[in-house]
Amino acid sequence: MEQSAPPPYRRIVEEIRRRIDAGELAPDDRVPSTRRITREWGVAMATATKVLTTLRQEGVVRAVPGVGTVVSDPQAGQPEQPQTRARKPARGAPAPERAPREPDGGGGLNRDRIVSAAVKVADAEGLRGLSMRRVAAEFGMSSMALYRHVANKDELVLLMADAAFADVTLPDPAPDGWRERMEAGARLQWELYQRHPWLAQYLSLTRPQPMPRAMALVEWTMARVEGMDPVTLIHMALTLLGFVLSTAAGLEDDLEAEQETGMDQEQWMAAMDPVFEGILTSGSYPMYAGMAGIDDDPVNLGTLFDFGLERLLDGMEVLVERRAGGDATVRTPRYGTGRTP
Repeated sequence: MEQSAPPPYRRIVEEIRRRIDAGELAPDDRVPSTRRITREWGVAMATATKVLTTLRQEGVVRAVPGVGTVVSDPQAGQPEQPQTRARKPARGAPAPERAPREPDGGGGLNRDRIVSAAVKVADAEGLRGLSMRRVAAEFGMSSMALYRHVANKDELVLLMADAAFADVTLPDPAPDGWRERMEAGARLQWELYQRHPWLAQYLSLTRPQPMPRAMALVEWTMARVEGMDPVTLIHMALTLLGFVLSTAAGLEDDLEAEQETGMDQEQWMAAMDPVFEGILTSGSYPMYAGMAGIDDDPVNLGTLFDFGLERLLDGMEVLVERRAGGDATVRTPRYGTGRTP
């Protein structure tokens, strides 16, 4: 009997697999988006969506919040399967048990193991999905077993954040120029928040927590800026930190939206295409309409970070150079409360 041809989505899946096997697409490279798939292969949006869904289910690609769908790295271990990224449990729902039950306090449970498990939960489900009960379920224990090592959830999250910053590796040798050092420090933070999307929303400029490791990274970032009074220098540091945090906050938002809707960013944008198309063709939004016909998505959290960081450093460069040149017109500004009178 003649074998039937594979469905269109399967043929596209195999072609993308071939490109990956041939090295045309390397680990962490973005794979064709749903829009590009529809254009390149002439298929419907539903087919393109099924292609990316199949590739994720087979562990070939993974969704990175704020970036898109990229090739999985086989050297990083087994790719995470969709079912392991559980949705946030409903309030009052029983926490799932993932390990054989053992007596509370047994099995070598300690603070480091609890923090490590909590970080994994928050990475996958966000801070809203984190609770003492949820973390205890990772060990097959009751939440009371955790309270022998951690006072409460607030302390646990603080320990998680501190542990996350402990993973930052400073470049050696370090950049000598002040601008290069500030850019490197900002990118180290950005990469950290991509690994831990919940972290940016936890940190606060107005109510900072005592986190020496995070403070050390900021100190390192600003170490080559000279000629600034202490107040201006700390304003520069916190302005840079605030920019990175505000941009990275979208990573957690995207993760939670994906869990709630079942669609990653590309799938959601594809679903919204017909609605946006009607708005853009109305003629009332010429700036937005100018993006029509541009392949893929040239605007995402990654491009916004790159663009914003460069412009922010451009502005600080003007200040640094004027101070270095002894410009008499440059004075120490009077810093107010930032509140509307």
